[in-house]
Amino acid sequence: MGRTVVVLGGGISGLAASYHLRRARCPPKVVLVEGSERLGGWIRSVRGPDGAVFELGPRGIRPAGALGARTLLLVSELGLDSEVLPVRGDHPAARNRFLYVGGALHALPTGLGGLLRPSPPFSKPLFWAGLRELIRPRGKEPDETVHSFALRRLGPEVASLAMDSLCRGVFAGDSRELSIRSCFPSLFQAEQTHRSILLGLLLGAGRSPQPDSALIRQARAERWSQWSLRGGLEMLPQALEAHLTSRGVSVLRGQPVCGLSLQPEGRWKVFLGDSSLEADHVISAIPASVLSKLLPAEAAPLAQALGAITAVSVAVVNLQYRGAHLPVQGFGHLVPSSEDPGVLGIVYDSVAFPEQDGSPSGLRVTVMLGGAWLQMLQASGSVLSQELFQKQAQEAAATQLGLKEPPSHCLVHLHKNCIPQYTLGHWQKLESAQQFLAAQRLPLTLAGASYEGVAVNDCIESGRQAAVHALGIEPDS
Repeated sequence: MGRTVVVLGGGISGLAASYHLRRARCPPKVVLVEGSERLGGWIRSVRGPDGAVFELGPRGIRPAGALGARTLLLVSELGLDSEVLPVRGDHPAARNRFLYVGGALHALPTGLGGLLRPSPPFSKPLFWAGLRELIRPRGKEPDETVHSFALRRLGPEVASLAMDSLCRGVFAGDSRELSIRSCFPSLFQAEQTHRSILLGLLLGAGRSPQPDSALIRQARAERWSQWSLRGGLEMLPQALEAHLTSRGVSVLRGQPVCGLSLQPEGRWKVFLGDSSLEADHVISAIPASVLSKLLPAEAAPLAQALGAITAVSVAVVNLQYRGAHLPVQGFGHLVPSSEDPGVLGIVYDSVAFPEQDGSPSGLRVTVMLGGAWLQMLQASGSVLSQELFQKQAQEAAATQLGLKEPPSHCLVHLHKNCIPQYTLGHWQKLESAQQFLAAQRLPLTLAGASYEGVAVNDCIESGRQAAVHALGIEPDS
């Protein structure tokens, strides 16, 4: 009788893990268990009345590096090449990003010329911050907050404007709490290896081997900054689901896991309310804090480490305007916490992916709300109504982009605990969890956004690596 692997969580990480399990030379029986009625997790695309595509979660995937190339290879293997919408390197959405500071939009400098010229909101050319960075000594601590790291190496303006905004844009988090080692490992490693971020990024860590395909070569030749799919990013989990069911994977929807117990023979029993499954190995692609509550008593040290990995909520407000125009052309803008504690940023969806606009006169933007403002509302027990978020988003679009007319279409979604927070010392939680799993030889592998990256590429790669580990084969780079 063959092995059975149960994958917990039908988001992109769990789908990727299931996909790679079934592609093994001798694949195990795979059961994918999802608590809700739909697969795809935070990746969700919906159509508006005029056919416009609105992304309720991620809206573009970066093709750069080995992870970006692997995701493009997956797209090709699923037969989605013809659905890809690229943002090429010469496109405004690839070249232009903005900060909203002091009540105005400021283009972030690009290229050498941009670094040498004064670039508001920064008081001096960023060249000087780079020069300062080259002569700063290497940090001695095993970890540091993003703010402290940026302040020490690049100065107060870069720390409080650029890095603060970046942490809000990527993690919806606070740069004074997030870990540089876990959130931006390439910057941390650059300093550790080369004593300088700039030197480290210029010299690189050596190119890791990358897969090859016609789509990957095209992305490289055209210098894509990101890509989406014609019908929205949800086409990717939908294609994975269709592939998995065609390959005999059992997909159980609407089946929240109630608990896990270890049997005397070393197998898992997975409890699903009024039924249960047995598994030789479990891949958990559900949030770390959720898994911590399902583990048996003998795994208490693991549960403690996982329970300490928290997450924050984000309200996503999709707005569509008729006949409106943006004051600038680019990917979007970020907002530092000093400017607005609640508005994380606004994405100009119609600039990057006009093919998804529906009607020609439709302008789509997405306002991301979160940060200290949302945390305070949640802590105070305030009613988090759709009207509140819509009002906040429309005011931001009016003030920051001049979109003063009411939108023709609006979607509001509050994603609770959607982005894990890699706070200071996150690496120690991961180390503690992995040490316990290894010492106890538990047939359990962790995957998903809770651990080593929140981007779609990171999640897909974590699923692939989890499958490799569960199959007991040597991981490749």
